[in-house]
Order: sequence, then structure tokens, then C-alpha cells
Amino acid sequence: MYKSIYVPVDNSDHSNRAVTCSLALGKAFSAKLVGCHVYAAQLHDYRFRQMEYTLPEEYIDEVELERQRKIHDSLITMGLKLISDSYLDGMSRQCGESGLAFEPRMMDGKHHTEILKDLAGSPHDLVVIGALGIGRAKDSVIGSVCERVARQSDRDVWVVKHVPEPGEAERDTILVGIDGSPQSFGALMTAIDLARSFGKKVEAIAVYDPYLHYSVFNGIVNVLTEQAAKVFRFEEQNQLHEEIIDTGLAQIYQSHLEVGERMVSETGIEIKKTLLDGKPFQKIIDHARKTNPWLIVLGRIGVHSPKGETSLGSNAENILRAAPCDVLLSTRLEVPRLDLRAEETIRWTPEAEARMTHVPEQVKGIARTGVLRLALEKGHSVITSAVIDEAMDRFMPKSASAATKALAEAVALERAKSGPVSMCRSCGVAATQSGAVKCTVCGSTDFEVISQEMIEKIAAAEGGLEEETTYDGRKLRWSEDARKGLWTMKNAYQRRRVKARVEKRARMMKLDAITLDFARQVIEEETGAPLEIQVRTAPLPESAAAATGEARLVGRDDKKNPLISTFDWTSDAAQRILRVPAGFMRNQTQERIEELARERAASTIDLALVEEGIEIGKKMMAEMIATYQGPSSAKPAAATPRASVSGNGNDSGYLNEVSPLTARSASEG
Repeated sequence: MYKSIYVPVDNSDHSNRAVTCSLALGKAFSAKLVGCHVYAAQLHDYRFRQMEYTLPEEYIDEVELERQRKIHDSLITMGLKLISDSYLDGMSRQCGESGLAFEPRMMDGKHHTEILKDLAGSPHDLVVIGALGIGRAKDSVIGSVCERVARQSDRDVWVVKHVPEPGEAERDTILVGIDGSPQSFGALMTAIDLARSFGKKVEAIAVYDPYLHYSVFNGIVNVLTEQAAKVFRFEEQNQLHEEIIDTGLAQIYQSHLEVGERMVSETGIEIKKTLLDGKPFQKIIDHARKTNPWLIVLGRIGVHSPKGETSLGSNAENILRAAPCDVLLSTRLEVPRLDLRAEETIRWTPEAEARMTHVPEQVKGIARTGVLRLALEKGHSVITSAVIDEAMDRFMPKSASAATKALAEAVALERAKSGPVSMCRSCGVAATQSGAVKCTVCGSTDFEVISQEMIEKIAAAEGGLEEETTYDGRKLRWSEDARKGLWTMKNAYQRRRVKARVEKRARMMKLDAITLDFARQVIEEETGAPLEIQVRTAPLPESAAAATGEARLVGRDDKKNPLISTFDWTSDAAQRILRVPAGFMRNQTQERIEELARERAASTIDLALVEEGIEIGKKMMAEMIATYQGPSSAKPAAATPRASVSGNGNDSGYLNEVSPLTARSASEG
């Protein structure tokens, strides 16, 4: 894979770690190592001449001054060369002990300039460089030499950012950013080669951004004239994005992950796939902070980079600066056989090509790839307008063409009011139908069901709801605590941006009410710190709440998910139910327990009652799983009879909304 590895050294912690890393790579790939140190004798000489006027009077003599210049030049040049020798001798000795070929390089001049000049036209195929050097300061993120080499180099660059603490465990995962570009698929195959050589796992992550258009629209609405606003047609624009583009983007980026998985399967290595929504570089950094990977591998540029781009893409550069682990910037290009075969064997009719000219330039590559993949899957050898229509049906909701003529407000809010919304736990996309069985984006069968009643209960515990109108006329309601959370951000621009993201997320989930827990994730992502505000413990005194049958906040779990109830709960009973997985499973369990309490005219729920309700749920779950796995499981999911789990005869639709895996996790709660 790598045959010649180039390592700039300066005896700093990151540089020494770069040497260790390069030795491991050299042994894995039987590569030659080249150590380089740049010293700045010319700079010292220039500074000395600038300071000559400060010398004592007896030295201000032409003969004596010339003699001092020669002495200084000799001492500085010799001294700096000796320092370079000592740096490179250490690396040479380690290479000898490891049986690796080694070549020392020393240059005089500006550090990054000499390194790039030495790399130009050389056979070195990998540069391993420390993110920080001996000039690091307290707030240093990445050194100027590393940044310039990484930005301008035309070969792979491994930037050492993490220096392990003594005794720290070895990390085991390589994280790869996938956006459908040949560069990202090249990064994936580079990661596979490294994983095979170092015994690491690989996780591919794809991130699409459904929030940008909403923030942009929200920012310009107040500066447009009334006439311009009518021409721009905000409602139709929002409808286009929310009902078509957002869902289509999610499916296309999921398809990138699946194509990558197919490429990797040929090597016999399995990968983990992760689809997230948000700003790509921020989501990848946040994910890396949670999972602590060994390495992040990225293409130098991404799918939206213009042709001929040689510098770093913006996402790659931001990740390079903020990543908590080493980063490998890959130059490898890989076009999946699927896409290559499609481009080579499938032709377009003039009408289909004409339709593609109307696609915005920045998404034309994504759209074309999606159509080609569908054509190949369906066995088409020619792409016609009908094939494009079929692709639109695949990547967009079935009602897209009709929905674009309606206001976004009417579609989303009516859906929310018509019943619970099912949200995929895997990719976070809200289902377009209630009682969803399988996610249309990632294929997951694990859903969290969010009902309007749940939101209303939580909001009541958070000080009630106050309605406001968004820029395009839609009504959204914020709880008092959610507003407090938003106003913890003092920067007005930051606050507006976060507010727009929270509103957009609510629209994606087909909700018209925003609670603190709903807004918390976005606020904490933006600020980088846990949100701490004084939240309400109960909207009414316990006695008054119990007497009036009002719901109140009983407690919260470790992730701040609330437990809302009209009953009194003992402390151990509340702790027990909060161990049940949050969402649909906990809600159903709570309903079952409260129904038992009503049957027994109990005003307080204790631990025994909770355990009894959970045991009933386990038995019912076992019966449903047996039914699910039996002969009747061959029938379509929609035809599977629903079972009542609340104890009151209500139709809960368990089998349509919960997989056996989820059921098992609930019973283990």
C-alpha cells in the first residue's frame, strides 16, 4: 500500500508520536522511511545582521564586524546541523532496530516551503506529520507547518493529533466519511487496507444536511420586499425541501453507505454504517468524540468540490482542525463497479438529458448517481423520462408531485394531528405513514412513536406552550423551559441559528410543539456544553395535581427523558420504570401499570405494582414473538393482527411498530 513514508521531525511530542506511527506503518507495509528536518540558518543570519547596530562600540569596525559575521554563520550553521543530526539519528536507530530502510534529509529554509519542495516529484506516497510542533502554545489546534503541508500536499497525509497517555488502551475503530464521491470511496478502501493490517474495525459515516435551506430562508425573509417574497414563494420552497429533498437526500446518502458496504464485502470485511443529519464536519467530529476512533480517514475533497480543486475541502479542513484523533487525508480515487458499470453501459435519451439540465449544479452529481443506480437495479439499458420519474418516486414521497402544490403547513400539521408519528431510531427520519413497519431510508424496523398527547403532557410540565409564527406563516409552540434553554445562548446570531434548526427538526418530525428535551440536543451541539437551567419539578403542588387529575413531572432518567403521570409514584417505582428503554416501550409499560392502578383504585404506584405490570408485558411480548415467528409470520406485516398491550382493549399496533429485538430489550429493562 505505502512504499515510501516521509516524516518531518522536530523532537516535539507530536513529532515523536509521528515517528512511532510511521514505524508501525513501515513494518505493516515493508516501506522505506525518510526522516526530514528543516533548520533555519538563513533566518538566524538575517536576524543577526538586523541586530548588528546593537553590538558594543568596539565591534563596530569593518574588519571585526566581518570576523563576527563569519563566526556567527559557522556556529549557527554547524549547531543547527548538529541538532538536525541528533533528531534524525534517533529515528535512524529505531528504523535499524525494526529492520526498516531509512534515509535522512536535512534542508535549510522555511519549514513548510522546503518540505513541499522536497516532496514535489518524489516517490513518497505518504506523509506522517505531527499536528503541533515545538512552537505550540496553550490554545494551539494545528501548527502552521502541518496545516500548510496538509493543505498543499498532493499525496496522502497522516496528521498525528492524539498523543496517548501512559497506560491508555489502544483504540480499535477507523471512521470513514462517505459522501458518494470517488475520493470518499477511495478513503473507504484505504481504511480497509489499514484495518486488515492493524486488526481494526471500520465504521462508515454519511451525513446529509436538511437544515441549511431553512436557516437561509429564515435569515432572508425580513429583507425581501413584499413583491420579492411573492416571487420567491416561500411556502412552495419549504414544501419542496421538506416533502421531497430532505427525504430524498437521506435515501441517497444511505445508498452511498450501502454501495460502500457492497464494495467492502468483496474483501471479506464487515463495516458498521451510520447515517446522521446535520452539518457534515460537525456531526463527524461529535461522533468521533463519542466513539474515540483510532483514525478518521477522509478524501481531500468531497462530492461538491469544483473540478480541478487541489486544496482541502471545507469539511476535511474543519475535521482536521477539531478531530480528537489522528486524521488521514486520502488522495485515492475509487469509482464503485456499480456506478462505473452504470456510466459505461447505460445511455440517456435526449429528453432525459434535457431534464437533467434543470437540476441545480451543486446536486447534479448526486441526482445522476441516484438515477443510474436505479436503472441498473431495474435492468434498464436506456434512461428515459419514465425512468427518471421512477427514480423520483424512489427517492421522494409518493405524493410529492401533488404535495408541491400545497402549503407545507397544511401537510405536516395535519399529519401530526391525525395520529402518532413514527420516527426511525437508526437514522432519525420520520415515517410518512403512521404505524410504520420498515424505514424507507435505512431499512430499520426499530421506531419510536411520538404522539401529540405525549408532547402536550411534557409541555404542560414545562410551563405550558406559547405559540409563535415562523417566517413562512406556520404556527409552532414553545414551552417556557424550551425558551429558557434557547436564551442561555447570549450570542444573538447563534441563538437565531439554533432556533431555526430546532424549528426545522420539529417540522421534519411532523410536530407543532417544542419542549426542552426536544431542543436540548441542538442547543448542546451548538454550545459544546451540557445545558443547565432551572427546570420545573411540578406544575402544581402534588395534592392539587392529584385532586384535579392533572399530569405532572414525576422524574427524569439519565438522558433527561421525563416521566409524566397523574399518579403519585414512590421513588423506587419511578426508578424502576425509568430503566425501561425510553420511547414507545416505556410509554406502553407506563400505560399498562397505570391501568392496573385504576383497576385497583390505587392513588399511588409502588414498586410491586410496577413489577407486576412489567411481568404482564413480558408474557404478552413472548406470546407476540411466538406468533411473529410462527407460520403466520409469512404473511405481510400489515395483515398481522394487532395485540392489546395496555390492558384496556386499545389497539396498540405492537407488531407494526416494534421489532423482536426491541421487544427483547424492553423485557430486559
